[in-house]
Amino acid sequence: MIGSILAGKPPLISVSRHTPVHDILALLHDHRIGAVVVLDGGQIIGLVSERDIVRSLHRDGKAILDETAQDIMSAPVVTAAPHISVCDAMAIMTDRRFRHLPVEESGQVLGLVSIGDLVKRRIEDAEAEAETLKIYIAS
Repeated sequence: MIGSILAGKPPLISVSRHTPVHDILALLHDHRIGAVVVLDGGQIIGLVSERDIVRSLHRDGKAILDETAQDIMSAPVVTAAPHISVCDAMAIMTDRRFRHLPVEESGQVLGLVSIGDLVKRRIEDAEAEAETLKIYIAS
């Protein structure tokens, strides 16, 4: 379940639709993250990722630094419920070709998982399973 991944993560970093891109860049750098959720009244209205910024820089140049989140965000945002499996979340992200997936339940944002979070969990699960099998075979 992807909801369990959120327990070990720092609090969600979010911005409003009016947050300047240069402030978003500072948040990404300072928190060492790859994306921020854009919220309006507690509801997800978009997501700004490093890819969105690079795409906008290529298209419009450095002028985007003075634009706002709503000018460059990806929307609408695909979200997932906390009870879906890591494999299902990875499939969604692979099929849709994005690296960040907001987790929400009953319209409330719980957090954001990255493809790296999911891969890490898969590796941990595989290692735990291998250890369990070793113990079973040895006994």
